Amino acid sequence: MSRPKSVTKIVMVTGAAAALSLTLGACSGGAASHDENTVVWSTWGTADELKRYDEFNKAFMERHPDITVKMQPVAGYGQYHPKLLAQLASNTAPDVFYVGDDKIGQFVDSGRLMPLKDLMESDASQTKPDDFFPGLFGAAEKDGEYYGAPNDSNPDVLWYDKKTLAAAGITEDPATLAESDQWTTEKFLEMNDKLADAGIGGTMFWNYWATHWSWLSSQGAPAPYDESGAFVANEDDQSVADVETLGQYFQDGKFIVADTLPDGAGSDSLFVTGKAGFYVQGRYTISTVKDAGTADDVDIVRWPTPDGKAAPTGVAVSYLAINKATKSKDAAFLFWTEFLSAEGQIARLGGDGNAVPSIKGADEVVLKDGYPAHAQTMLDMRDIGFVNYAAESRVPGLPTDIADLFLKLYEGKADAQTTLDDVADLVDEKSAK
Repeated sequence: MSRPKSVTKIVMVTGAAAALSLTLGACSGGAASHDENTVVWSTWGTADELKRYDEFNKAFMERHPDITVKMQPVAGYGQYHPKLLAQLASNTAPDVFYVGDDKIGQFVDSGRLMPLKDLMESDASQTKPDDFFPGLFGAAEKDGEYYGAPNDSNPDVLWYDKKTLAAAGITEDPATLAESDQWTTEKFLEMNDKLADAGIGGTMFWNYWATHWSWLSSQGAPAPYDESGAFVANEDDQSVADVETLGQYFQDGKFIVADTLPDGAGSDSLFVTGKAGFYVQGRYTISTVKDAGTADDVDIVRWPTPDGKAAPTGVAVSYLAINKATKSKDAAFLFWTEFLSAEGQIARLGGDGNAVPSIKGADEVVLKDGYPAHAQTMLDMRDIGFVNYAAESRVPGLPTDIADLFLKLYEGKADAQTTLDDVADLVDEKSAK
């Protein structure tokens, strides 16, 4: 599933998705209102995603005619988790449900999620723990127990349009440079400088955890949190210098905060009309460029690094969890494990699918059509990437509040040291509650 495109400004799904939500949700009830052979599950998503899930539901019920599946979609990411928390508190929550990567820690700590390790290791499982790419569990794993597993993943790659780069006089191809480990930070910043000189936007980023922490990681800075969960980036000279560079490029208008673009001139529009050179997003961008007719000139590249070699960067995920209070444990786990299995992910992510598999044995969906040309990059980035730090995702509202502080940096209202000091104070304050 694609991540919500904004933390500071939650993006609502289309009216068609909302209509589908009403249609599919009308006959759905909470986990407490049905028998052991009915599975109610909940998610957010675009209209296309919800249609794919509906197709999976129908195929599942054909394979298991004794089980009824009801989907309970919620129109927008911003409404989804508050509603789910209320349902859990009132014992009316679905049996199975999605949880965002910025929320999973607090849901695990709530004690409302079913421990899954024994079930995952059982003969009934199609999803053993070792089948998943280990860097994707994040805060869904606690003290050796699993309380959810990643549905799929979306490494934040740099999409670029070769025609747009050429219009700025850029003759080198980023993906070609990356193949020989010459895709350096210096090259990347030079390209953004040239784009700006040509009156073209540089790189569009969404303001959320994967942007600021990927920038630090790609530049070789240590993790912003230490092993105890304390925030330490403000005490590291390299981290401060790297954040200063990041902030300066935003302040100079060479980097663009996608969240704050005006209606009618959003990031998708700027990218497909050649008004921005790079666009940092996941696999779901395929449909954007194909619908716009610009796909033939678009490719992807990993994040630049000082020495040109690949470095770990952020991978957006969401998780599938099971309600600890479900009355349909066996049916719910069967649905859960088939949904997350390699076969299930192939079914959900095929064609111009919106994400990269989180489980081994399903990578063919990314490579099958040979698009984009360097599609393997997404798999390589997933394999070495990281999800949001548990110290951050376990604290309600913390990822959003940190993004708000970075927005002040990007808008020139704070410098790097002040921003990181404010993040450290915020982490201490919110983690102590």
